[in-house]
Amino acid sequence: MTLAGPASAAPAPISYNRDIRPILSENCFYCHGQDGNQRKADLQLNTLKGQRADGNIIPGKPDESRLIQRILSDDADELMPPPDSHRTLTQSQKDLIIEWVAQGAPFENHWAFEAPTRPAVPTDISGPIRNEIDRFVLAKLREHHLQPSPEADRSTLLRRVTLDLTGLPPTLDELNAFLADTSPDAYEKVVDRLLQSPHYGERMALPWLDAARYADSNGFQQDGDTFQWIWRDWVVKALNADMPFDQFSIEQLAGDLLPNPTNDQKIATAFNRNHLINGEGGAIAEEQRNVILFDRVDVTSTTWLGLTVACAQCHDHKYDPITHRDYFSLMAAFNNVSETGRAGGGGSRIRSAPPLLELKTPEFDLGLAALKQKTADAITAAEPDWESQRNQLQLKWEDQILASTDPLEENWKRLIEAARDTKPNTYAGGRVRVEFDSVRLPKLKGHDPIKRIVAAKLAEETFAKDELPRVMIMDEKQPRETHVLDRGDYLSPTEKVTINTPAFLPPLPADAPKNRLGIAQWLFLPEHPLTARVQVNRMWQHFFGTGLVKTSEDLGVQSEVPIHQDLLDWLAVEFRDNGWRIKPLHRLIVTSHTYRQSSRITPQQLEHDRDNRLMARASRLRLPSMILRDLALSASGLLNPQLNGKPVYPYQPEGIWDGLAITKERDFTYPQSTGSDLYRRSLYTFWRRTVAPANMFDASTRQICNVKPSLTNTPLHALTTLNDPTWVEASRVLAANLIRQTADTDIRLTLAWQHCISREPTTADLSRLRQMLDRQLEHFQSDPSAAKKLLTVGATPTSPELDASHHAAWTSVCLAILNLDAALTRE
Repeated sequence: MTLAGPASAAPAPISYNRDIRPILSENCFYCHGQDGNQRKADLQLNTLKGQRADGNIIPGKPDESRLIQRILSDDADELMPPPDSHRTLTQSQKDLIIEWVAQGAPFENHWAFEAPTRPAVPTDISGPIRNEIDRFVLAKLREHHLQPSPEADRSTLLRRVTLDLTGLPPTLDELNAFLADTSPDAYEKVVDRLLQSPHYGERMALPWLDAARYADSNGFQQDGDTFQWIWRDWVVKALNADMPFDQFSIEQLAGDLLPNPTNDQKIATAFNRNHLINGEGGAIAEEQRNVILFDRVDVTSTTWLGLTVACAQCHDHKYDPITHRDYFSLMAAFNNVSETGRAGGGGSRIRSAPPLLELKTPEFDLGLAALKQKTADAITAAEPDWESQRNQLQLKWEDQILASTDPLEENWKRLIEAARDTKPNTYAGGRVRVEFDSVRLPKLKGHDPIKRIVAAKLAEETFAKDELPRVMIMDEKQPRETHVLDRGDYLSPTEKVTINTPAFLPPLPADAPKNRLGIAQWLFLPEHPLTARVQVNRMWQHFFGTGLVKTSEDLGVQSEVPIHQDLLDWLAVEFRDNGWRIKPLHRLIVTSHTYRQSSRITPQQLEHDRDNRLMARASRLRLPSMILRDLALSASGLLNPQLNGKPVYPYQPEGIWDGLAITKERDFTYPQSTGSDLYRRSLYTFWRRTVAPANMFDASTRQICNVKPSLTNTPLHALTTLNDPTWVEASRVLAANLIRQTADTDIRLTLAWQHCISREPTTADLSRLRQMLDRQLEHFQSDPSAAKKLLTVGATPTSPELDASHHAAWTSVCLAILNLDAALTRE
């Protein structure tokens, strides 16, 4: 049989990683790849040895290679992929494989599994160049006969970089100052200012919280609260301080194992205690502990290695060279934590699970002291024998229960009997006492002094249990053996394993500690191929919407080969060799011409690079809902810029938690915040895993590790940004500010536009806004009740000195501006 490859006078060299591996990975590796249990006919095509074995591929001889014969066969029993696999090679793919074999079938290891080296920066490049990033991008654009875009206008550029680095829009003073600054480094000065802003850490914390599956509760039906916000504050503080990424990571993975660890280093380890905890009655503790361990391995691997390892929990990975044994060798590093798999106890709401770090804050001490004083005052005002009287009241109630025939009291009757037994049950006695003090005593007539004392003591006890911060951290106090689990079943242990790293990656150094600290340090070996690449790819994703590798969660064999691989490797080496400093790399990216380009798309770009993978223009992105909420608050002047602290409870739909069992058992309803806490940044919103904030569309569920944001555009978004109290109230407050500021309509409209969009409106924009204002004014003047209703949305008092119809009309205009595409989008 003579084979004809693709028609070409001089075939271009074929890259195995770029051209061939994706075809084989998609169509062949499932049955002929890494997983030995799944492998058919003992044929392995993902390795050089397997390709060369038994004449599967004979370099330079496609007509003699079994692989080629099988993909070209007319016999359904011989054809590969087989028809029942529902996979088919196109003719162009077959031609490409044939030509690759004809060229000698050169094999390459997967590009991401080779340590990055610093590529030479292109020098023979012309065009707008501000740093090395532009040279790489321009070289690739030249290959594809595309031109870069000009720089964006100054207003757009300021809004873009301010939102990207702080998550807030520029203020009018900042906008005017930048527009007036004609110095050559005006933009660079803005960047330096933003990098030093305390709001930088808040913005950069958001994707890290998604990766860490951070929330303020455990999850599941019995969704108790935690104090993990203390770790959230640690993240913001570390990012603001530009803590080197290796230190940032090592402290989170193993801060407790560092010499003489500080409280901050212990708090950092809460990264791996942000998992769900199943406290439901039917949950088996050891099973749940293993579920937590699986989650920990997956989160660590996704966050730092950029690999999907979960399938290796049950069998060898089907694509990447991660074995079943590798998975459990890595899991062994996390198996010595003194956790049980159970949700911990606490007060009425808290369900933190040990190990815990107690942190008495000044706020806690003051609050507890005030409650103790209230108890002391109540005791002073009561009769000296108040405690004896209280005990007599409880005994009288107990006797009534024991004599009762009410079936609803049977449970309490049994508990009272157990408490009064010759060998009293202390648990039963405690339950009876709590029931009497908190439920039965308040219903008795009279006895007010005793009621006040008991209520004060209960408040003191509840505060001590619920408000003393106890952050869940890691420790190494429960040595355990780790075994490979057959099919991932915790009840089916097989061979014993010790702590180790996947064999295809650099080995754990011989002198490295055999614990979490050793694993954390291993991630930052100079020869490690993944850690730096993974992080700079996600930085690129943050600033451009898509990473240089689109699959930012997976740089394994199934990932795409990056178009800008040289740029990715250069950035990775730059990051690593510059001491893993995050802020300098962010500065490098946002000061490049590539970042500063206009986002306007040309017909040529639309035809040849619709998705902007070549970077001939800036990316245009819908802002995340958390940023949109902060933008509305900032534009109105309502935003409370306070950093850190306990979660707050901004506006949510009424009864949002009513479906949870916790509301029935512990009367736990949504405690909406008041005052300035209503207007804190979205970062500080209380995040209940079972019912996430209703106005945070497209946000991560915070139940699993998520390193790739979801950006969609649906009518549900508009329902939020047009009707949610935050946006309506922000528009109302902004309108009131404008009315007080000036009587000139055009100036008001211009200011409103600048607050929300950070640039001046065009003449056409002003014309449309005036038309809308006139229509809205006519509507509210004819329907005063509608105006009154609109002006009562939100907690901010309505301004009585303002004409209601005018105020309502301006509110509608401001709300419309906040809902314009230009306001919702980062251009």
